[in-house]
Amino acid sequence: MGFADSFRQNFIEADRWSYLWNGLCTTLLITFFAVILGLILGFLVAIIRSTYLRTHKLLIPDLICRLYLTVIRGTPVVVQLLIIYFVIFATVPVSKTFVAVVAFGINSGAYVAEIVRGGIMSIDVGQLEAGRSLGLNYTQTMRYIILPQAFKNVLPALANECIVLLKETSVAGYIAIEDLTKGGDIIRSQTFSAFLPLLAVAAIYLFMVVILTKLVGILERRLAANDRR
Repeated sequence: MGFADSFRQNFIEADRWSYLWNGLCTTLLITFFAVILGLILGFLVAIIRSTYLRTHKLLIPDLICRLYLTVIRGTPVVVQLLIIYFVIFATVPVSKTFVAVVAFGINSGAYVAEIVRGGIMSIDVGQLEAGRSLGLNYTQTMRYIILPQAFKNVLPALANECIVLLKETSVAGYIAIEDLTKGGDIIRSQTFSAFLPLLAVAAIYLFMVVILTKLVGILERRLAANDRR
């Protein structure tokens, strides 16, 4: 079978291209909401951890955060996905997409937390003292002085975490979600041809990663230009 016939069989016949399109939409949906959840969790954990390191307050929340970081960063994301789906939400009627968002968001939050914590701790302690001298309390100093600077410093790293998260969602098919990777598997199971469906999936992921990488590069150059002003 020639390339044209194989292409027609895998993508044109029975509108099999729609499996890739629908899978891509599902992948982007999961990634988008998982990124939001990961950022919320990550910033919360980072603030708690950096507060404890700087002031030795919030001991119990810090212990909980450290346990969260140890467990999430020490276990594979696919195992976390399976536990959340087959154990935590086993008796709860929720959509698989929601479960995937929760699983990937929680996983990403652990890495975001360490990125943001590093950004916060990189800000000189004199900034805290300057905030206090202006009459700001600790919360106000963090909000108006420390976090804006830290966020700017770690923004490229956070953008790269989004790229990593996009690729990690390829394991969502373990709980029978028809994401992009699963769409390629469905085509392969119908045509018994593995090369073109898997090549198409890889090409789509590569295209998205290249675009995001370019955007991150533009962002880094703009931040560097602003720093030189």
